[in-house]
Amino acid sequence: MFATTIRRASSVSTGPLREASASLLPPIQLYRGILRGHRYLPPEMRSLGDDYVKAEFRRHRKVDNPLHIIAFLTEWKLYLDQLPKDEGSVNFSGRKLDPMLIEKMSAEQLGQLYELMHATKDVWKPASQDLGESEPGHQ
Repeated sequence: MFATTIRRASSVSTGPLREASASLLPPIQLYRGILRGHRYLPPEMRSLGDDYVKAEFRRHRKVDNPLHIIAFLTEWKLYLDQLPKDEGSVNFSGRKLDPMLIEKMSAEQLGQLYELMHATKDVWKPASQDLGESEPGHQ
């Protein structure tokens, strides 16, 4: 029984880390997979997504902390799993952010999220705004 307890205690600290790294893709493979997945998005979403992915991977190129690396790769793997897999599934839509996730974000991350929100609003204006029909004073 003592040996079993020691074995269980020793596996607690490395078990979740080992499981997470087993399900992750290497960074270059993940990066290429995401860019390939963007091929099935509408052109505006693809352009915005490609630019954002490239910038994020560049920013995290020199990160040394293994926990940050695993968290980064895990989140991008989850994103890759949500992308459409073929041309027939073009009905990709995002999802709402969990309020708990927003509370855990740093000020820098919130700033990036705010910038991304405004960039997407500029790309995805409703057609009526492009024609100038949305403002009541315009004729």
